[in-house]
Amino acid sequence: MNEEISLPSPMNVTLRQLRAFLAVAVEGHFTRAADKLDVSQSTISTLIRELEGNLGLRLFDRHTRALRLTQAGEEIVPLARKSLSDLDHALENLSELKALSRGRVAIAASSLQAALILPRLIQSFAKEHPGIVVTVYDVPQPEVLELVRAGEADFGIGTESGSRHDLATQVIGSDTFIALLPPGHPLGKKAELTWRDLAPVPIIGSRPGNPLREQLDLALAREGITMTRSHEVSLPLTIVGMVEAGMGVAVMTTTVAKLATSFGLTVKKVGRPVITREISLLFHADRSLSPAAQKFRELLVRTKFAAPRE
Repeated sequence: MNEEISLPSPMNVTLRQLRAFLAVAVEGHFTRAADKLDVSQSTISTLIRELEGNLGLRLFDRHTRALRLTQAGEEIVPLARKSLSDLDHALENLSELKALSRGRVAIAASSLQAALILPRLIQSFAKEHPGIVVTVYDVPQPEVLELVRAGEADFGIGTESGSRHDLATQVIGSDTFIALLPPGHPLGKKAELTWRDLAPVPIIGSRPGNPLREQLDLALAREGITMTRSHEVSLPLTIVGMVEAGMGVAVMTTTVAKLATSFGLTVKKVGRPVITREISLLFHADRSLSPAAQKFRELLVRTKFAAPRE
């Protein structure tokens, strides 16, 4: 006749039972174990009885003046010690993350925003939280969205065109579209520059699919204006270099104004209408931010992230 053997389920063993067992095993005494854990002796006795009942094994041989581990108890001691040590280490790590004494933040931003605006914020954040590592992915604007989607970046900073419904956004600032002209360009002499002045001029700009370009073209389309690009490139620094070389005129935003003037370019406001774009945090609404990333996000919102005006 075969007899079924019922093995104990580890799901029935609690952390309190393991801590009580290990304390009794180390102290060799119920009262001293109770003092060590700051509980009553009856609580320790109850936890040990529950653990033995859950395991179906006796863990201690009780004598009048002595308490000895059984073979089963001796085998469980190193397992209990390791399990509790691993758990305590994990909880300590989580506590450090919550206290912001360590952690990591990954931010994706277009190359100009990463170069001209983020460094001061990162430096300020590092002074307050030196244990947190901030990683910046300085990439073309379309790649910002992809890095956030893939989870490689906690959040991105950029332009939302309205056609990406899989990402949530939070507006944290704005800047204005401007024209960059090479020195001596005839349009630089105009007291007021309009979009219709720029319509017949070949423009150096971003490639199709760039959210900034999409937002500008949409705004101009509402005014019945179409912009023609003579050169299409990926990186804004390349656009600035092409204008400096006299290859044409560019339309960018005030984020680049300081860099453009350092290249000796003429920076002109463009009106009728003035077109602004919102700078947004881009993130997954269903993906929680780590405490470190949440803290950096609060810094961005608090400082009202915005580009310098020309």
